[in-house]
Amino acid sequence: MAKAAKPVKKAAPVKKAAPVKKAAPVKKAAPVKKAAPVKKAAPVKKAAPVKKAAPVKKAAPVKKAAPVKKAAPVKKGERRLAVREDETPWTPRELAEVKAALHADLDRLRQEIANAEEGLADLIRDSGEGAGDDQADAGSKTFEREHEMSLANNARSMLDQVQHALDRIDAGTYGVCESCGRPIGKYRLQAFPRATLCMSCKQAEERH
Repeated sequence: MAKAAKPVKKAAPVKKAAPVKKAAPVKKAAPVKKAAPVKKAAPVKKAAPVKKAAPVKKAAPVKKAAPVKKAAPVKKGERRLAVREDETPWTPRELAEVKAALHADLDRLRQEIANAEEGLADLIRDSGEGAGDDQADAGSKTFEREHEMSLANNARSMLDQVQHALDRIDAGTYGVCESCGRPIGKYRLQAFPRATLCMSCKQAEERH
């Protein structure tokens, strides 16, 4: 006997499709901002007018150099005294002033020597009379004698220098350095008429 056919299974019920979600509404695009209006360029300033150059001043007229005084003519038999290159020759008036100053020094120094010798003679006389003086008095008188002798010797030395300067003027060698043979300088001699050395030689002498 034929077997009975198996019962056919019922097909599974078809599931309903899920409902379709509505698409999200599209957002409206943000309105485009208007571009800021372009600023107008600032007007170009006009260049300042060029100032006219100040008129050139005329150069002051060059003053004429003062005419160099001519040296007094040298007399026959008279020597012209030495001067430096930047100095004018000795004039008779300038030389007369120097000689007058030297002669005044002669008179003054002779008087100083006479006074010193007189004072020294008095001190020597007093020292002989005061043989019984104590040691302090004797020492004081000795100091005074030495002081007077020093003054007299200094005055004699200066007197010799003055006389030497006058002799050099007469010989025409006044103003020549006795060490290097170059001119001493008129202005130096006017300030110190007894000078026998130029400034360079004098400074060298003082350094030694």
